Amino acid sequence: MCSSLGYALPLYKLSWKKIKFLTNPAETQLNKQTRMMFLVALSFAYFAKALSGSYMKSTITQLERRFDIPSYLIGVIDGSFEIGNLLVIAFVSYFGAKLHRPKIIAVGCVLMSIGTFIIALPHFIIGRYEFETSARRIVNSTLNVSPCAVGSSADLTQGGKLPEVPATGCEGESNLSMWIYVLLGNVLRGIGETPVQPLGISYIDDFTTEENAALYVGCVQTISVVGPVFGYLLGSLCAKIYVDIGFVKMETITITPADARWVGAWWLGYLIAGVITLLSAIPFWFLPRSLPMSGFLFSDSTTLNIINVGKFKSNSTHRDFFPTLRTLLGHPVYLTYLCVTIIQLNSLIGMVTYKPKYIEQHFRQSASKANFLMGVINIPAVALGMFSGGLLMKRLKLNIMGAARFAFGTSLIGYVLSLFFFAMSCENAKVAGVTLSYNSVDRISYDKHPVFTACNSDCFCSASDWDPVCGENGITYVSPCLAGCTDSAGSGKNTVFSNCSCVGVAGNFTASTGQCPHKDDCDRMFPYFLALSVITSFIISLGGTPGYMLLIRCIKPQLKSLALGFHTLATRTLAGIPAPIYFGAIIDSTCLKWGQKRCGGIGACRIYNTTSYRIAYLGLTLSLRTISFIICIPGFILLSRQLKKEEENAINKALANGGTELEALRKEEFIISNSDQMSDNSTDRETRL
Repeated sequence: MCSSLGYALPLYKLSWKKIKFLTNPAETQLNKQTRMMFLVALSFAYFAKALSGSYMKSTITQLERRFDIPSYLIGVIDGSFEIGNLLVIAFVSYFGAKLHRPKIIAVGCVLMSIGTFIIALPHFIIGRYEFETSARRIVNSTLNVSPCAVGSSADLTQGGKLPEVPATGCEGESNLSMWIYVLLGNVLRGIGETPVQPLGISYIDDFTTEENAALYVGCVQTISVVGPVFGYLLGSLCAKIYVDIGFVKMETITITPADARWVGAWWLGYLIAGVITLLSAIPFWFLPRSLPMSGFLFSDSTTLNIINVGKFKSNSTHRDFFPTLRTLLGHPVYLTYLCVTIIQLNSLIGMVTYKPKYIEQHFRQSASKANFLMGVINIPAVALGMFSGGLLMKRLKLNIMGAARFAFGTSLIGYVLSLFFFAMSCENAKVAGVTLSYNSVDRISYDKHPVFTACNSDCFCSASDWDPVCGENGITYVSPCLAGCTDSAGSGKNTVFSNCSCVGVAGNFTASTGQCPHKDDCDRMFPYFLALSVITSFIISLGGTPGYMLLIRCIKPQLKSLALGFHTLATRTLAGIPAPIYFGAIIDSTCLKWGQKRCGGIGACRIYNTTSYRIAYLGLTLSLRTISFIICIPGFILLSRQLKKEEENAINKALANGGTELEALRKEEFIISNSDQMSDNSTDRETRL
């Protein structure tokens, strides 16, 4: 043992002065408590970053409406987190291990917290939220102005707009859009998140035994699953609260959380997430740079990582990095696996990012309810599926081919079940001039319909406003003016418009604020959608753990670290960044009615063609998975060839080893035989003498 250590220490330029033996039980107990403190701190950091990340996805529609931006820009903001991560991941991975890792993680948590606060900053800069309404846009309007002003639609400017009074504050408004702050804050979140996982996991791996390391990493990953649940629940809570709560009288607000113009207190959740992330940084400032391991304590000057006594790992970089990378990318099974996972992650990330929005738009649920369901139903199903997949793999004792078949089978079953989502449709909202013709209100049509007709020809209306009212005939009108309403009574949500010439049902010409519900068919279909969503999420997640084990086992052990790192880099670059952008752009193409910004220009979408939305969203998701399945076919062929080749090599090696051992035995017998002969000859000589 001493001789082996005496050989190893000079090799790694480590002197005995840097090691001291721990024999004090109290000191050993203290170090055990320090390890547990680091484990708790890292788990809390994982929880904080998962919470803020899922909360970002829960606020997609809130950000769209608040900043009047389309979905593809929201995709850019969402993908900016990965951009920030990729900017510093190489730097952190190389230099982070040489520095004080707990403090580097603490700095990362502080940066994440600052980034989260920056995301909330625009709320305190741009002032109160003024939602789109037709009443405030009419020239010389008063508080109780008639929705249908005296005039004619012929008096409109080109493009169907009123000669409006310019919105106050537009002259001094900065040309820099406020959503840029959200993007920059999310980039900073990505930069801050970078050291948490690689440095945290490596710290655990370096200063614990192999048996405990697996347990500790499992605990951290389990806690990180809880984060998204609380993130979506926080998003659900904040979506119920009006954005300017405490600064406006809620009695004067005419919109509800179900309205397409409603914006919740999105900023409040970011402040809460920022505080939680900041708190997670505190314990890391008090943790040591290194910990003793199995009886040894290394000083700060050592650059070694210890797994067990006498087992040393050098942090020196490999000089043959590019040849090794070339070897890795030349591995056919690994390259095929990489292509399949990139395509499937494109499908998964795009689907998850816009799933709450899909529930809102297609099934006419509020943002609060959509986020609540994601947090309470979908996320736990995914977590349970991943855990069950690992358990089944252990129970069934699956080899590499068995793991590949299991992952493929669960993904294929989930794919087949997902096809039933196409049948779960809701009828589009009946909006006169958008999905219905004023002359034919019984049949939904997506042809271009005029909003001006005989019943509102005497009104001075704008075609660009979105201030929907629900007529007594069950039809939604774009604005009270376009419904031909001449009088109004009440205030806030209780406002009632009367003498609406376009409504006219049995002498009742009234309309109320907001869109007509029309949720009967959706309410019947929605529970089936939720049930199928949970089942498919669980089944697809079953293959997550076996699929990951396939990645680890299909390559040589010496290439494992590089393979995992390159896999993470490739999936974040080619899936995490682009998927939300092009999914958002395709969703934007299904918009029927765009809102208007306060100072002019197109804002967020107010109503979608739900049929086109469903086909585009589900079609793109399943098309990507179809491509991945096609690539899996040659992948299985290559994997079977590799396993067959490895089996043949193992047999040949065993035979070669067997022949070598037989030759050694023969030599040993020959030596013994010669020794016996020499002994006999010596005895004969002695006898003769």
